[in-house]
Amino acid sequence: MDATTQGRDKAHPAPRGRNARGQGERLRAEIVEAALRLLEELADDQALSLRAVAREVGIAATSVYLHFADRDALVTAALEQCYADLMRAVDEAEEGAADPAAALRGRIALVIAWSQEHPGLYKVLHESTLNRRGDMSFKEEMSARTTAAIQRCMDAGLAPAGDAAAVSLDLRTALHGAVSLRVNQPDAPWPPLDEQMERFLTKLVGIPPAP
Repeated sequence: MDATTQGRDKAHPAPRGRNARGQGERLRAEIVEAALRLLEELADDQALSLRAVAREVGIAATSVYLHFADRDALVTAALEQCYADLMRAVDEAEEGAADPAAALRGRIALVIAWSQEHPGLYKVLHESTLNRRGDMSFKEEMSARTTAAIQRCMDAGLAPAGDAAAVSLDLRTALHGAVSLRVNQPDAPWPPLDEQMERFLTKLVGIPPAP
């Protein structure tokens, strides 16, 4: 077990009072938020324990099972919320962009900044075996939106016409590779990620370089 989780397991917060009628969803949200905090620290869903999540919230471990059947169910719910929050932030990053190319650049920059700020959650989202064991189809929406953003660049004549889905896959593969290498080998002499992102956008998508 990770030392962080062990330390939290040894802590004994004051017992939490029972939720008033109608507050079950609030408790569920608190459990999800606690799981996200621990997943960020652990960077490994297998190291997460429901007991640690319960202690983080200040409830009995049995209370977690009232909302989630097992650890995988909790982790999946937490990641789905995380992804929904990220998509909202990405959409906001596109707002007010001068053109589709600037909107795409803002979208990608936001995702990269998030991955650097939350390397633990990034690892669980993209490198956990939960991707093979469970339903992570909620991640497909981000891919679809990236493809649509690239298509808008093509339609506006800001990128060469082509198969937007194929270009999107190439771009996402390159970006995830660049981020994953940095997350797993942080001490290697990597070039600035924003510069590498710009090269991916100009070479793989074909949009003009940033001003």
